[in-house]
Amino acid sequence: MASVKIQKTIARQQEKISEGQFYEAHQQLRVIASRYVKSENWDAAIDLLYGGALALLRAGQGGSGGDLGIFLVDVLTKSGKGVGAGEKSKLLTILRAYPLREPTKKRFVTEMITWSSKVGDYPLGDPELHHVAGGIFAEECEPYDAERHLALGTADSPEALARCEYEWYTQDESHTAALYAARAIFPYLLVGNLRSANKAHLIFTSRLNSSREKSLTVQEVSSKSSDMRVYPVLPLLNFLGLLLLAIQRGSADLYKQLAKHYAPQVKEVGVWDDALAQIGEMYFGIRIPRQGNPLFDMMGSMMGFGGGSPKPKPKKAADVPPPPAADLD
Repeated sequence: MASVKIQKTIARQQEKISEGQFYEAHQQLRVIASRYVKSENWDAAIDLLYGGALALLRAGQGGSGGDLGIFLVDVLTKSGKGVGAGEKSKLLTILRAYPLREPTKKRFVTEMITWSSKVGDYPLGDPELHHVAGGIFAEECEPYDAERHLALGTADSPEALARCEYEWYTQDESHTAALYAARAIFPYLLVGNLRSANKAHLIFTSRLNSSREKSLTVQEVSSKSSDMRVYPVLPLLNFLGLLLLAIQRGSADLYKQLAKHYAPQVKEVGVWDDALAQIGEMYFGIRIPRQGNPLFDMMGSMMGFGGGSPKPKPKKAADVPPPPAADLD
């Protein structure tokens, strides 16, 4: 809890904010916090910046509040504080206070994740921070940013990502379902998270069956070891389901049969080749030529936070013609 002195300082600046003196409050908070940083009074600086950022953000001052939030992350980094519950609570409270689509929000998230990756236990950033950030971007219809963070989130993240992709899909043609489902599945497979990939697939297809495609023909195929829904007019969605099944069974032969059978449809999509090559190597030992680190290149390509080619957008109806009905071998 902030000291009485810090509370009084924040209260004085809150008065200025309530009077519309946003610039003056922002500058004074910055100057006072800088003094605390210079004297290495980290707790005072953190409490002051936290309270000041919240006050400005809640007053609709995204730029000024965001600047203090980013300053706060910088102080956390310099102080050497770990990723504790208190630190995460402050950062997530600030994140939730940002106005809708405030430009400084993405930089704040980037700085927050970078800090957690440097001082925490997760080299790609704290899962809880990723989950909350991804969920907020999903609510704001920012699917690319939602994907980047939810793919590295918690056990609850696959549901949020699948729902985001499904909502994005509803704005497109019905035959493009697999393109959006893949964006919820491939990222998890590429980080070795098969359970989350399966969960995302189940949630996406369940919503597909119940929400949009009332007339969609679905066949239930059952065996002793598994159950699967088959979509006669959506062959690529069948491919994704069978891909997950092949991974669960560890069957390279089944994967090769799938790749051959669905090669024309996969080629038509045009953006799955690299992901599937990496999946083939990770799960089935089918080696691919290496230059650099293909896993991180692929993750960068899929989710826009690393090397590799620019992140491709799912093709729209004009780019991918409706696939013909296909029997499932």
